[in-house]
This record gives sequence, structure tokens and C-alpha cells, in this order.
Amino acid sequence: MSLGLVVSTLGRAEPLERLLRSLAPQLRADDRVVIVAQDRVEEVEALADRYRGAGTVIDVTTSERGASRGRNAGVAALPPGDRLLHFPNDTTWFPDGSVDAIRRAADGIAVGALTVADEHGPKFRLPPAGTPLDRWNAWSVIEMGLLIRRSVFDEVGGFDPDLGTGAPSPWQAGEATDLLLRLAALRPDLAAGFHWLPPDVAVGGVSDPQGLSTAERRRKLRAYGRGMGRVVARHPYPWWWRFAFVSGGLAFGLRHRSTNTPGDGWPVFLGRSEGILGRAFGGPTTAVTR
Repeated sequence: MSLGLVVSTLGRAEPLERLLRSLAPQLRADDRVVIVAQDRVEEVEALADRYRGAGTVIDVTTSERGASRGRNAGVAALPPGDRLLHFPNDTTWFPDGSVDAIRRAADGIAVGALTVADEHGPKFRLPPAGTPLDRWNAWSVIEMGLLIRRSVFDEVGGFDPDLGTGAPSPWQAGEATDLLLRLAALRPDLAAGFHWLPPDVAVGGVSDPQGLSTAERRRKLRAYGRGMGRVVARHPYPWWWRFAFVSGGLAFGLRHRSTNTPGDGWPVFLGRSEGILGRAFGGPTTAVTR
């Protein structure tokens, strides 16, 4: 099946150029890249033109702000027909041979996930092959690791535009988890056959706090915590797990010492509490954007 790679971006030229440079030599003629530029559209068009000249099929479109809105708009901009969708960030990059590895490992699947690794290693360790998707392991799948057929994506309704980075709400994360939980409820057959790709099939990324000051990092953690908390509140998680999820935020900085500090647990706890309660208690409600 041909690929449809949808990238939502604010027009950050340097990482976007690295993404296209790594991706272009690995694509086939029937693959399609859609870049949804929510800022600096002319710069993104100029960058895309450089790779179109080398034979890569790239469409550039735009949308209202928000990563989920951008991804939905990018899927809608693809030509008619089913294809396997993937949603790299503009900071994602594809190691040599990774696209063919994805194509082989994902042959014939309806929905699955692959590993995303940053400078510290895999962001999440995925369950072994054959494990059904459920409300617990759905948290292992992040947007740039999701693989889903367009027909299934459309059936589920795409990403919730009120979730995710840049959304017009305080809920700045959790869109992939929410999509998969909706899929599991709507199509339990696809959840039972969820395809976890082997760990050697991976794409590269950057750690969430990279380049942020302490204040920016904690603002982002709180905003992401809000989104995750909202997803927990929307779906059928037991009360005891919700309590453990919120209180466990206090230990976030201790569990992620390579990128965070012990004091980072407080904004995570506060954000998750806000999400569970469905109310933000003041301060900036969006995640940091660059």
C-alpha cells in the first residue's frame, strides 16, 4: 500500500528540511507527502519546491492552528483512495532504510504503531507483537508512531481538534490516545489485531524539553498533563486508576531524570488534575511553540 505522510508545522524550516532530506530518497512514486503549514507558508512552499524538483510528490496546504487540525486537514488533502497514513512531526527524521522497513513490517495492516527514538532512546517501549490494543497500552502510541489506513482513520473520525498541541483549548496532548480509545470502542476487531512493529523499525525524534528554559518546560508539562487528564476523564478508566494517574504526576521528574528535574512533578500533577476536572486554574493554557 502506498504511504500518506502528513506533517503539521508552524514552518520551522531547519528541522523540516532535515525531515524531507531523510525522507525523499526513500519514497516511491505513489507515496504522497502533505505539509500543513500553519505559519510561514511561503517558506515552506519554497522548501517543498526544492524536493519536488528531485521527484518527491509534496503538497502544501494550510489550516487553522493546532496539530490535530493540521493532521486532519492534511489527510483531507490527499488524493482519493486508501493508503497507509503516518504523522511525523516536523522534527522527525527517517534513518536510511526505515521507510522500506515500515512498508515491509506494516504490509496489509489496518492500524499499528512503531517506535520513536530520541537522543535518550525509545520514547516508549511498545508491547510485543500479538498484544491487543487496550486502554492501558494505548498510552504507548504517540502521534509520530501511529500507522493507520485512511479508511479506518476516516471511520473513527480523525483526531479530535480540541486535543493536542496548539488546540483552541487547554487540552494540549493526548490526541493519539483518544483516537485509539475511540477506535477500540468502535472496532474491537481492529484493537484485537493491532500491529505492534518490532523495535528495530523506528524513526528519529527529539526529546520534548529540547531547547526550552525551565519555565517553558514546566509550562509545556502542565499543558500536556491537562490534555492527558482530559482523555482519562473522557474514557472508562476506574476511579482508583484516575487517582493513581494524577498523584503519580508528582514523581514525573524522578522517573524522567535524563530530561527533567524533581520539581517538574508539580506542573504535571497540576495539569493532570485540571484535565480530570475539566477546568484550567489560570496561567497560559497552550503548550510552548517554537
